[in-house]
Amino acid sequence: MTCVIIDYGSGNLRSAAKALERAAAQDSLGIAIKVSDRAEDLAQAERIVLPGVGAFGDCRQGLAAVPDMMEALEEEVRQKGKPFLGICVGMQLMAERGVEHGTYPGLGWISGEVKRIEVPAGYKIPHMGWNDLSFSPGPRHPVLDGLEQGVHAYFVHSYSLRAENPDQVLAWTDYGTDITAVVGRDNLIGTQFHPEKSQAAGLRLLANFLRWTP
Repeated sequence: MTCVIIDYGSGNLRSAAKALERAAAQDSLGIAIKVSDRAEDLAQAERIVLPGVGAFGDCRQGLAAVPDMMEALEEEVRQKGKPFLGICVGMQLMAERGVEHGTYPGLGWISGEVKRIEVPAGYKIPHMGWNDLSFSPGPRHPVLDGLEQGVHAYFVHSYSLRAENPDQVLAWTDYGTDITAVVGRDNLIGTQFHPEKSQAAGLRLLANFLRWTP
């Protein structure tokens, strides 16, 4: 079995790959982690990860510049239902649009848009560092299993996803205002924080993703 991390010129690929490899090894999952910029590799993958660092528009354009990648994502993730994880801007790209130095279309998988964080005086932007996670009431999503209320995760971002459907917000963090931390629906899940930098909690989330069967 293979998990493909999409390389489109944006994202901390090495850290994400190492963290996923460690999570797979710790839980003896027998899953190979592959970093690839080839759309055809998505067809051979059992699950797909989209990282992202930087501006929404730059990441969107970078993803669109990889031959056939947008079409492969739509086919393998939305049509075939393969488990998908978006990380940081990779999660933001799941939205319908991003408003950062212009307006750019997202993948349209989560209704809503990505806007600059609006915080009270005294809060610095970018939002950077460790923050507590709060989870939506009710049964915990399988990828979030074992993560307790208030667990710490590592964030670094200036924009956040404003989801139109509150049921698709699985976790948030308080930084003077509620900031979406995790979104999900169907076979899709995305984290605004970096699980590869979030120590034990991040490894638990990644291991959960690698064994998740939506």
